[in-house]
Amino acid sequence: MNKSSGKTESSEQTLPMLEKHRQQLIIDILEKSQFASVRSLTQQLNASEATIRRDITKMAKRGEITKIRGGAESANKEKKKTQIASTSFSVDKTKQADTKRLIAKRAVELCSDGDSIIINGGSSTYMMGEFLSSLQLNILTNSFVLANYITENSENQVSLPGGEIYRDQGIILSSYESDTIENYRSTMMFMGTPGIGEFGVMESDPLLIRSEQKLKKQTEKLVILADSTKLGQHSNFIFCPLSEVDILITDSNADMKLIKDFESKGIEVIIVPFSAA
Repeated sequence: MNKSSGKTESSEQTLPMLEKHRQQLIIDILEKSQFASVRSLTQQLNASEATIRRDITKMAKRGEITKIRGGAESANKEKKKTQIASTSFSVDKTKQADTKRLIAKRAVELCSDGDSIIINGGSSTYMMGEFLSSLQLNILTNSFVLANYITENSENQVSLPGGEIYRDQGIILSSYESDTIENYRSTMMFMGTPGIGEFGVMESDPLLIRSEQKLKKQTEKLVILADSTKLGQHSNFIFCPLSEVDILITDSNADMKLIKDFESKGIEVIIVPFSAA
């Protein structure tokens, strides 16, 4: 496939989605802080001032926010909305968004109707939701944000583990040893990571590791979604060694030396075209 034509097609399909997400993020930010300047929004959302000003104008015309000099404020000053998904999680979805979307699409292509799968919470795995609508799967996820999206946009059966909602991560964590997870079996578990390298698959929080390792015990294959910026990166905690990874999906901007190192460890590496958009 011609890379340039493929990239253009992806960009055309992705831009409306990104605008919708970005404008929802503006609403989320304003409902938390009531006011935000154009400069602040450009920094938080990694967008140009022209783009943010255009968003503010469109949203103000629809009555979603109030446009003021130098920025915008919430249209609802009386009541702050309790956000299900935290702004930090939502903003993370915009980083390397086009590339993450291609990786998420390729991950879903590994699934077939009737499969039972596990999807761990995260910005990369969240994007799988868009491509699951055409399938009939049994899905266990600890991401209540993803679960909500899937139930509203597909006919997939969705199960959630018991536990507490952690808004900052957008996931459900259980402090109990026995819960519904132990009754679930899956062919594949999909998860993102802040880094994957010689020490293994990294994680940022030991509390997350405990939950994720319980999920991993219930699956046959572990599939890691990691764009090229995550390869070779370290974090404070190790989720699992490379020997426990079955498939790694990354993009074509990845360092080929790192790719060969992963393959030498018995990992099947799937490479999708890099998107610079």
